[in-house]
Amino acid sequence: MNSAPPSADDFQTLLVGHRIWGTLDAAAWANFAEQWERQDTSEGMLLLPQGRLFGRLGMVVTGAVDLLDPDLGHAVRLQRGELFGFGATPARHLTTWQATAATDGAVAWLAPAQLQRLCQAHDALEYHFPSLPSAADMAHGEGEAPGEAGLRLNRLATPVRTLLRRPPVSLSPDTPIRKVASHMREQRVSSVLLVEDGALMGLVTDRDLRNRVLAEQLDPALPVRSIATLAPHTLQAHSPTFEAMLLMARANIHHVPVMDGAQLVGMVTATDLAEQQSTSAVVLAGEIHKQTTAAGLAQTTTRLKALQRHLADADASAYSTGHIVTAITDAVTVRLIQLAEERLGPAPVDYVWVAAGSQARSEQTALSDQDNCLVLADDYDEAVHGSWFREFSRYVCDGLAACGYIHCPGEMMAMTDKWRQPRARWAEYFRQWVDTPEPMALMLTCVFFDLRAIHGRAELLDTLRHDMLERTRGNSLFLAHMVGNALKHRPPLGLFGTISRIRGGEHSGTIDLKHTGIVPIVDLARLFALAGAVAAVNTQDRLELAAAAGAAGEVSPQSARDLREALEFISKLRIRHQARQMAEGLAPDNFLALEELSSFERSHLKEAFSVVQVVQDVLGQRYQAGRF
Repeated sequence: MNSAPPSADDFQTLLVGHRIWGTLDAAAWANFAEQWERQDTSEGMLLLPQGRLFGRLGMVVTGAVDLLDPDLGHAVRLQRGELFGFGATPARHLTTWQATAATDGAVAWLAPAQLQRLCQAHDALEYHFPSLPSAADMAHGEGEAPGEAGLRLNRLATPVRTLLRRPPVSLSPDTPIRKVASHMREQRVSSVLLVEDGALMGLVTDRDLRNRVLAEQLDPALPVRSIATLAPHTLQAHSPTFEAMLLMARANIHHVPVMDGAQLVGMVTATDLAEQQSTSAVVLAGEIHKQTTAAGLAQTTTRLKALQRHLADADASAYSTGHIVTAITDAVTVRLIQLAEERLGPAPVDYVWVAAGSQARSEQTALSDQDNCLVLADDYDEAVHGSWFREFSRYVCDGLAACGYIHCPGEMMAMTDKWRQPRARWAEYFRQWVDTPEPMALMLTCVFFDLRAIHGRAELLDTLRHDMLERTRGNSLFLAHMVGNALKHRPPLGLFGTISRIRGGEHSGTIDLKHTGIVPIVDLARLFALAGAVAAVNTQDRLELAAAAGAAGEVSPQSARDLREALEFISKLRIRHQARQMAEGLAPDNFLALEELSSFERSHLKEAFSVVQVVQDVLGQRYQAGRF
């Protein structure tokens, strides 16, 4: 590429006579031509690959340029003076079209920031750039160029140690509060780690000094351990940055000590993440915890779709995306529970609010209903306590619905009496489902064998799950019924390996990525976990741990790896499909038209379906042969 500014009279003539640029005033012309970079082109040269049109604004100087959607075969030819790319190409095409030189010639490029400045100085220019982000969009991060989001969020995979800027700033837990504050000022830090005999004991932040000392008029001569957070959350230095963001979002914290084994090596803060431009989930979770009404929560969670779009633009893994999106659901749930208790008073007996289904597995996308339940302590008395828990669960479930997590169509929610029971009753449910696996019981296992504590006394669920896994471990009769149930969801592969589309109905001609792609793998992973008493709930984690543990011989390490890769690929297709729909103002769904895929992606999708089909067939033959 020749990056020198174009100096030919022909280019200046093109600018002066251009229907858009020719309207600029004298002040704008001072160095306007020099802001462009010129590139000579040859026929067939790829100028901007698919998904990169947002990178800059292009203008045809000589020759012609083709804009092409390579998946669907749609094409537009542009001639001298026509514009394409950032701002100029309609938003719905920015991530699916590519630009190719149709003939020998030249194009000129203008950086997005320069176009933004021009449009801010000349309001009328915005009319000519339909996909230019508005100032309001930019302020909320929703109008950010996908490329910039990609550069930012791709850093989520880098180790936390890359965020560390200095050695840990530490003091003894017995240091007076006043001295700690002075040390923080001298070191220009917002937190200090408390270390005793070489071991991390606690953490104190500037917020602690403000809220626990000044606001409470506490004596600053007291030892700092009296106001510190003891036994704080920590991360290992090799952990990916995404885990730091996830921890901060879930725990509503802004400082996390970083360890290398047992050695303290530093501190990562929300500011460090901000420098990596990857804090949208942290900021959103923080705003959720600040809300004081269900209506405020509903307004805040409207930004969840923008978060998923950014993750998709960044090519973040489906595993990371699921955890990050689910962390926001967890934050909303916890805040609604807190608001309910503020309204109703403290709970009369211990309980744990439990997520089921995709939330429990940390596999949610922006399209999710709610599956949840309540496990109550065994001293629960319906006559005495029932009214409180009915009102409590109704408030939380209705609040989730207002935030976009629709009520479960099958009413598998805590506000349904059947799914709000003492621990002993839940133990009886699981016993019946395992010992008498009739069709309804098998259907319920697909929801309630995937459980995760969200808020409350977690031991109520932990002991319940332990007992349940001991009952399912190696239980061949139960597992045989589970296999039969799992085989009801088959990948959409035809007799000769072709992908079978839905025939008729609203979604005719598409494939259901959820029920015929993702659900079969989720079902298999659940089966392997129950067979081997694997406590993990996330599907990827279950497959990895089940293979390592042997899972009663149900899955080999190679098959588990193949299933994990298949799940990641299909899940990413689903996330990108939904992101495209949301970018176009449509409601996201799970129904993918094959025209959205390149031939390469279709080939990989067939391979992914084939992997699932092979594992299903092996299990089917094994259990049909009477191995139970």
